[in-house]
Amino acid sequence: AYYGLRCGEVCGLRWDAIDFQEGTIAIKHVISKGLDENDTEVLIKRNRTKNKSSYRTLPLIPFIKEKLLERKAWNTEMRKKHGNSYNTVHTDYVFTGKLGALLTPTNLSRYFRKMLADYGLRRIRFHDLRHSCASLLLANGISMKEIQDWLGHSSYSTTANIYAHLDSHSKNASAKVIASVFQTQGIEPKGKLKEKQGKKKGPARKMKIA
Repeated sequence: AYYGLRCGEVCGLRWDAIDFQEGTIAIKHVISKGLDENDTEVLIKRNRTKNKSSYRTLPLIPFIKEKLLERKAWNTEMRKKHGNSYNTVHTDYVFTGKLGALLTPTNLSRYFRKMLADYGLRRIRFHDLRHSCASLLLANGISMKEIQDWLGHSSYSTTANIYAHLDSHSKNASAKVIASVFQTQGIEPKGKLKEKQGKKKGPARKMKIA
């Protein structure tokens, strides 16, 4: 909801991507579902994102920094508590379970649906939070280009095609600005111009257009 991350980007977040000193978070590793040679579903870990633009470094929002530090402390506590029963294979990942199991996109979606039900909220996909993030940014004056960079879309046209219908507010603001500019410059509506020209004696002079 804050960063508009894809499900695989959330699950693929590792501690080496977070710089608490510099205050940055890098989106550079993803986890997705795939099939092996036996058509069995497996997890695919990749040190590359969906596209080149998806690889991005963003400012670490203070609230998120606080929650990540809490998460880091919780992971350490669980590892100490469960000792040899703890799975240490995924300790470099941010989101692991009580016994160290890696959070998968399937489980993340399932937990999200349960959370919505528990709080009596309308059922949406986890991915819809990405759209919510973009909509809120757009409604608060952030440009399409900046939203493209924030979400990691491959091109400006991708962002514009998805969120153009939400851009009516900024277009209305543009209409007010341009109308105000013309009015303050003393440019009169076309109807009044014709009315004044009609009162002149003799043939109207031709207007040279530069």
